[in-house]
Amino acid sequence: MYSQHVGDVYGFFGYRLASRHEAEDLTQLTFERALRAWDGFDPRRATARTWLIAIARNLLVDHYRRDLPAPVGELPEAERAEAAGAHAGTRNPAESPRLGVSPEIEAALSQLDDRERELIALRFGGDLNGPEIAELTGLTLANVQQIMSRSLRRMRGALAEAD
Repeated sequence: MYSQHVGDVYGFFGYRLASRHEAEDLTQLTFERALRAWDGFDPRRATARTWLIAIARNLLVDHYRRDLPAPVGELPEAERAEAAGAHAGTRNPAESPRLGVSPEIEAALSQLDDRERELIALRFGGDLNGPEIAELTGLTLANVQQIMSRSLRRMRGALAEAD
């Protein structure tokens, strides 16, 4: 299962994170969680790939929650600068190697909102199809298709402007 789906999981993170190190760590954590939860996997409910991407999505949500700094007013003075510096370091793409997404694609992706970018990541990074994305996100297939169409149109426009 690992060799068959590691590219899909890593690709999903590649569309969502700027840091190769974070993507590698979260890919590893996805498979660790899957191994621990293997007894709960039911192939009648989802494919292995969809199940793994669902685990990856949950890890990404946890990652973003963990990465959010506490409101500045709640930290003592000495910890404010330290927290701001640590948080800034995790978001600076110049400090870690880039993933496979080109800078032009990354710029086009930055024009999208979080939901649009997530659906693009699920489709092209995670290699899921429309029905799988709909099942995973709880959206209707028609809604997924509409959001994907609109998002790709916006990305094409952003890429055309960049040329």
